[in-house]
Amino acid sequence: MKRRSLLLGAAGAALLAACGQEEETGQSSAKITLGFSAWPGWFPWQVAQEKGLFAKNNVTVELKYFDSYTDSLNALATGNLSCNSQTLNDTLSSVSGGSKQTIVLVNDNSTGNDQIIAAPGIATVADLKGKKVAAEQGTVDHYLLLLALEKAGLTEKDVTFTPLLTDAAAAAFVAGQVDAVGVFAPFTTTALGRSGSTAIATSKDFPGAIPDTLSFQSQFVQDHPDQVQAVVQTWFDTLAWIAANKAEAVSIMAKKGGVSDADYQTYDAGTTIFTKEQNLEAFTAGSDAKHLDFQANKIAEFLVSTKLVDAKPPLDGLFEPKFVKAVQ
Repeated sequence: MKRRSLLLGAAGAALLAACGQEEETGQSSAKITLGFSAWPGWFPWQVAQEKGLFAKNNVTVELKYFDSYTDSLNALATGNLSCNSQTLNDTLSSVSGGSKQTIVLVNDNSTGNDQIIAAPGIATVADLKGKKVAAEQGTVDHYLLLLALEKAGLTEKDVTFTPLLTDAAAAAFVAGQVDAVGVFAPFTTTALGRSGSTAIATSKDFPGAIPDTLSFQSQFVQDHPDQVQAVVQTWFDTLAWIAANKAEAVSIMAKKGGVSDADYQTYDAGTTIFTKEQNLEAFTAGSDAKHLDFQANKIAEFLVSTKLVDAKPPLDGLFEPKFVKAVQ
């Protein structure tokens, strides 16, 4: 796991102030900088912006789109974003490195849109032994690869791992430079463009393993709970708008993802968008994959055992359900 240089203390506070606070009518009001990248469960933020749904909830949000998902993780960890759309896995990695973050919303669970895609002649994960496999190091599809290898009785030492950014990994696979690749939608569409390629493992094989969430700087949550509430409310308002205007919504999201409307619609089954009720269940303590605390402990143990992080990240204060509970 790549180490991150964290801006903490006075320097971090100064950077946060520069990134989003402005004076209005004598009181401090925060402009939220919300990061997201190419994932079907996060493209609804683009709909929220284009249809003016943030403004309807009286919150000022600047969306920041990242071509590199890793860059979005680093931006939140170093104080350059108020919040970011990221997986639970990657939030735990950042927290392990010292970043103070709070998850306020579960966008979705990946149920097939994270995939290990292999070249012709490689039919199972076990067939990857001795092969060259690319993925973005330390992120969720690297994690999926490790889970799939473990299930097949292998480890990362049994393959030649090639760390590349997700878009570059997909391109390298299509060019025949690697034998398999771990990617998420919409980059799965790119990778499957290689003739004869197939998905030999997906997030559907590991239910609940990849929750996608909205993680805020913890200090921002403490200082600006009303703005955080407005963002969470906007998310559910956006889901309602999408349900009522599906064709237009798909066009907005597909355009942002750089794929056709038809391709975008194929991602539906692989991303399970969470309702308010599913969110509430996820935030409740439990003993199976439906619950964030259970999954976080499982992921943390895995990250330590595979040396992706040095120590198990603290989970105290990581999950804050009050904003979902207050959604109207």
